[in-house]
Formats: sequence, C-alpha cells, structure tokens
Amino acid sequence: MQKSGCPAGEELRSRVTGNCDQRTSVAAQIRQRTAVQRSRSTSSASSPEALRKLHPRPSDKLNPKTINPGLRETKHPYTFVSKEGFRELLLVRDAPEKATPLLPRLIPVLKAALVHSDDGVFERGLSALVQLSIVVGPSLNDYLKHVLTSLSKRLMDKKFKEPITSALQKLEQHGGSVSRASFLK
Repeated sequence: MQKSGCPAGEELRSRVTGNCDQRTSVAAQIRQRTAVQRSRSTSSASSPEALRKLHPRPSDKLNPKTINPGLRETKHPYTFVSKEGFRELLLVRDAPEKATPLLPRLIPVLKAALVHSDDGVFERGLSALVQLSIVVGPSLNDYLKHVLTSLSKRLMDKKFKEPITSALQKLEQHGGSVSRASFLK
C-alpha cells in the first residue's frame, strides 16, 4: 500500500494524475453550513420580535389579493393545508364582513373544486361551500346558481348523494327561503 502525501480529510488524491487536489470533504462543508446557520438563528432569535416572526400567528385580515384557498390540491400535505387554511380564514374575527366582498373571487375557486374529477377535491369543495354558507349566510344566495349545477351533476353518484343532500340542507338553513327557491329552479 502506498501512503498518500495528502493530509487526510483535507485533500483528495486524484487516481488518474496522482496529484493532490485541494478539496474540502462533504462532511466538512455540511459542518460549516450548520455552524453558520446556528450562529444566524441564535443572533436573530434573541429578540422577542424575531421569535414572533419564526412562529407567525393567524392573521385577522383576509387579503383579497392573496385569497386562493387552493382546494384543488391533490398531494399531501397541501390538501390538509388548503382545507385547514380555508377553515381558519373563516374563523377570524369579523369574518362575515370580510368574506362577503370576496365572494366573487371565491365562487370560481369553489366551482372548480366541485367539478374536479378527484373525489377528495370535490369533498373539500363541498365542505368549504358549507363553511362559507355558515359564515356569510344569505349573501351567498346570489352565487348559488353557479355552484348548484356542479352539485347536480355529482348528485347522481351514489357515493355523494348523502353528503350533497346534507350540504343542500345546510345551505337552505343558512341562506333562508331565497336559497330554497334557487334549489327548485
């Protein structure tokens, strides 16, 4: 066995040329990056403001420019995030006043989820529609005609007959008599 003239870990001998290349081992590079990241996180996390930035709280604002619940996601964890994010947006203080002006932007997203071929996406869209009706109440009645066509297509499927019927009952309960008239058209 021939001894290398290169110090171990710091330089690697090239098999072809026999020369020592100045290279840092992968482990050394990882250690260096980890140390830099730790020093950055400890220096920035020392103030209370930095801690709040690391763990943001749910916002009490519904920003109309960024509202897109992403209900058509099909991969985990995005499905969970879209479902829970939509629910949490509707739980903020003064949600009815904040969500009602956003209905024109939410209805196309809900409709797209309700016509999606994936059953999970349809179920999340149906759940979101019911949650939205609970929050905005009769304000949703003007937009029901856009959503009911999608629901009527899936009503023929035995698997969705019960959830859709239940959702329609909840829409009627929260929307009042006008929503019942929309169903009968």
